[in-house]
Amino acid sequence: MIQKNEEGLKVIVRALQHRNFRLFFAGQMISLIGTWMQQVAISWLVYRLTNSALLLGVVSFAGQIPTFLLAPVAGVLADRLNRHKMIVVTQTLSMLQAAILTFLIFDGIINIWHIIILTSFIGLVNAFDMPTRQSFLVEMVERREDLGNAIALNSSIVNSARFIGPSIAGVLIAVAGEGVCFLFNALSYLAVIVALLAMRIAPTAADKVKRRHVFVELKEGFIYAFGFPPIRILLFLLGLISLMGAPYAVLLPIFAKDILKGGPHTLGFLMASAGIGALTASVYLASRRSVRGLGRVIVIATAILGGALIAFAFSRTVWLSMFFIIFAGFGMMINLASCNTILQTIVDDNKRGRVMSFYTMSFMGTAPFGSLLAGYAAKNIGASNTLIIGGAVCVMGSFLFARKLPLIRRLASPILVEKGI
Repeated sequence: MIQKNEEGLKVIVRALQHRNFRLFFAGQMISLIGTWMQQVAISWLVYRLTNSALLLGVVSFAGQIPTFLLAPVAGVLADRLNRHKMIVVTQTLSMLQAAILTFLIFDGIINIWHIIILTSFIGLVNAFDMPTRQSFLVEMVERREDLGNAIALNSSIVNSARFIGPSIAGVLIAVAGEGVCFLFNALSYLAVIVALLAMRIAPTAADKVKRRHVFVELKEGFIYAFGFPPIRILLFLLGLISLMGAPYAVLLPIFAKDILKGGPHTLGFLMASAGIGALTASVYLASRRSVRGLGRVIVIATAILGGALIAFAFSRTVWLSMFFIIFAGFGMMINLASCNTILQTIVDDNKRGRVMSFYTMSFMGTAPFGSLLAGYAAKNIGASNTLIIGGAVCVMGSFLFARKLPLIRRLASPILVEKGI
């Protein structure tokens, strides 16, 4: 029995055998706790300063719209430039943004326009960081068969931090204010920067490829991604979830303060609950040995996400809301990580950065429109009704994706066979 448990654990963490991924894993774990602490603090600060659902949506829009506009260009650069060096630069700029927020709030001069500008800046940085970081995973894991496990483990640290960070932030905001969260986030970036600098990265084929005009390569990536049905369908599903499902996170301060009659600790508990669900999803995906069956898992997860959002919208007690939001976090993470795994598995290496930029654009790039729409809808029809509509659309999306699943399997299977997966 013990031996079987040990073997199961080795399967779950097998990507940690790779030195560079171990360094990345450790640095990201610390840094992402700070990131989630700052996210909770920003949401609470905006609502405390303005008491406006619409401005919650505006701030979220400002932080995410650069990804929609710039991610495709960032994907071209990720295929052309040294991804390792690009991530060092983006993480350093992210640290600078958190440091400026810390200064402004401790100096007592923070205002909503400061937050919008700095949130737009971090959105600009993330537009280049996210597709580069996603495509960099393959360089940290030498064995292709461990790539899916690395993606799942990467998701697990995001969601471990999503559980730990908001819980700490809720307490710190209540005791010492939002500034402490910004300070911790600024300092936490040192961990990932040190880890990146300690890596030993071998030159890749991309370093030797002859360069063409950026827009030529961008067009090539677009035709490749949207001309191949499995990639196109996955990207459209992610866009739908981002537009109608993901904005629940933007509305959580309203549920915490006005519907559940709580404070910053309530918001922290809700976000931590979503993190528990997402972490559970990540561990489940890490325990899987192959990509077989992931399409069916995506169908079920999308339906779970939609149903959980509808149930959460009707809840008026904290513990029940926490219960439902666990399932929302689970469904969301299954979708993100499973789509990521399938895309990374079937994509050509020389187009990986561009395809992952479209992945980033489909989820993070569509999110600002979802956030703005959710903020506007919450102001006019209420936060609960907004989530009910979003959840119903996600359930419909799961049925539509299920109808396309046979086509995805038929076209993707030969690629998997060719790659020996």
